[in-house]
Amino acid sequence: MATKSKNKLLQPFLKWAGGKRQLLPEIRKYVPNKFNTYYEPFVGAGAVLFDLQPKKAVINDVNVELINTYKVIKDHVDELVNDLKKHENDKEYFYKVRDLDRKEEFKNLTQIEKSSRVIYLNKTCFNGLFRVNSQGQFNVPFGRYKNPQIVNEIVLKAVNHYLNQNNVTILNDDFEEVVSSAKRGDFIYFDPPYDPVSDTSSFTGYSLGGFDKSEQERLRDTFVELDNRGCYVLLSNSATDFIKDIYKDYHIKVVSASRSINSNASKRGKIDEVLVMNYEPNG
Repeated sequence: MATKSKNKLLQPFLKWAGGKRQLLPEIRKYVPNKFNTYYEPFVGAGAVLFDLQPKKAVINDVNVELINTYKVIKDHVDELVNDLKKHENDKEYFYKVRDLDRKEEFKNLTQIEKSSRVIYLNKTCFNGLFRVNSQGQFNVPFGRYKNPQIVNEIVLKAVNHYLNQNNVTILNDDFEEVVSSAKRGDFIYFDPPYDPVSDTSSFTGYSLGGFDKSEQERLRDTFVELDNRGCYVLLSNSATDFIKDIYKDYHIKVVSASRSINSNASKRGKIDEVLVMNYEPNG
């Protein structure tokens, strides 16, 4: 179950492509009234997790750097805040830090320094994208912001408090493996990389390894398996014919979401998404 009194300071500590802040009012309508453990296998920046604030949760992402950052915030938040203070909003400095993952010395960085780098790059890079190239190297250019908030100590401390005051397991695994322990009455929210609405719109660069149609079908099979186990399952995706077809046996709600993070300005704005659930919607 979610905590009774919500901490309003608890919110995403990163900007994230496909982040769910805009969709929260819709998602809230369809969250089951009661559930046991909450699972989020594609946690990203955690907008839904931090909105629900469940007492018992299993969160996961395939992005190694992202999951390291969650763990550092949980275990070493003071050292992280301290390390973040060294960063400069300067183009030359930005590229020096960005290019670290192309060098041997990257291996010598501590987990704290790696997570500090991720937050710094995210706050100062162009349009808040987290994107890596085929070698797994961060490749977003400098953002030229006047005064980005590199150190948001209040939010980092709120996330630290939530992760430590509740039973939250943090994993870096495949989504199917993550939900293998889910039981009847548990609630799983899937927010996978979206099925592209066109051949050119695919954004799979937040981690290595694309999420193609065969992966979408494997996720659908996992959805069906969880349904058979008696779990509550909610999934968001783009409103493509392919997605609507593979989930046609379930409740589908088409919702409109604003997208503010896209490298192409013309692709930002309102797009149709679906919320798929295996239970009778509350809303």
